[in-house]
Amino acid sequence: MVSEGDQEFHRKTFALDTIRAVPAGVVETLGTTFTILLANRVFQAGDMAKASLVAMPSLGLLLSLFVVQGVRRSGMSVNAMLALIFAVSGGGFMVASFAGDRFDIYLMGMTVALITVTLNIPLFSQIYRKHYPNSRRGSLFSATAFLRKIFAIGTAALFGWMLTQSLDNYPILLWSYAGASFLMAVCVLFMDRVTLSKSRQVKLFEAFRHVSEDKPFRKMLISWMILGLGNLLCFSLFVEYISNKDYGFDFDENKISLITTIVPEFLFFVFVLVWGRLFDRMNFYVLRCLINVFFALGVLFYYLGDAEWCLFVGIGLHGVARAGGNVAWSLWVTKFSPAEHVAEYMSVHTFLTGCRGVIAPFIAFKLASEIGPAWVGGIGAGLIFIATAMLGTSVAQGAVTREP
Repeated sequence: MVSEGDQEFHRKTFALDTIRAVPAGVVETLGTTFTILLANRVFQAGDMAKASLVAMPSLGLLLSLFVVQGVRRSGMSVNAMLALIFAVSGGGFMVASFAGDRFDIYLMGMTVALITVTLNIPLFSQIYRKHYPNSRRGSLFSATAFLRKIFAIGTAALFGWMLTQSLDNYPILLWSYAGASFLMAVCVLFMDRVTLSKSRQVKLFEAFRHVSEDKPFRKMLISWMILGLGNLLCFSLFVEYISNKDYGFDFDENKISLITTIVPEFLFFVFVLVWGRLFDRMNFYVLRCLINVFFALGVLFYYLGDAEWCLFVGIGLHGVARAGGNVAWSLWVTKFSPAEHVAEYMSVHTFLTGCRGVIAPFIAFKLASEIGPAWVGGIGAGLIFIATAMLGTSVAQGAVTREP
């Protein structure tokens, strides 16, 4: 039973995270559309440069393993570290906004911003584990994600229109991302402080001991690695596929924003509350398999369809899956790990996500140039089905997660 004091505690965190959802929605449009769109249209960047930009958030996920250990070693609160990370990200966007026509300055600023924008994820998982009750964690998280997507949709439409008017407007986008990052820093500082037990001596890869000790956790990580690689291969090319005329499409900035951000974010917005409730009530293995099916079907429609409507259907299905995937990806460790070790479990998960995310764009762009995007889509969907089959055996055996 949740006490009145605990309810007030949860309400305060939820209110602040709801406010944070507004700038978070603005920043999300960067990863779905505008990083590559600016590289293509403003700077005419090459494939390796674009692959590097796509890989940067994944590098941040990889490095997040060490951020958690750094918090333990320093004794700094989770909130203070999160605020520092968001402030550095905002600084990176500001540097990129002064690039003019120099891609090297844009790349330098965006590298800092894109890496730091994903460093925060394991630390936020610890806040959600500490501040939200087990029975409502998925619902509370999905409610803020719902609002986040409203602002992502509106931001994508506005930014797409601005770039259609003039590519010289691109610094305004980057200033907006900087301001959003600073606002997120303020929000986390006002949340009730969360700390991890301080360690005198921290081994950087200490969190990996949980992989060897926890068999269900290990199996989920293996399945997720296969799933993630397949999904990231395809995700890396979503914008490239319809903005590069070499692949048969050459849509304007408005239409690219519509397909790659507004449509999937709208479907995310519609379905995220449903997935949040399912997360709280459904066997996690079954839930993950269901999400995977939507991902695979979306990829197949998007890359293997031969008409424009297939792009919309495919990206729409991917948006539905992304809504469930966002809830599951962000919160699943709370069903597997002891309360004190949520950030460590999540840091292992984000580290491995970062590993595959760093290599996937380079593989995707290379394969696309050699054998075409359709083959990349087929390979990606095949990997997603393999990962789903692995979890299917757990469902058949009646496996359930533990609630710590």
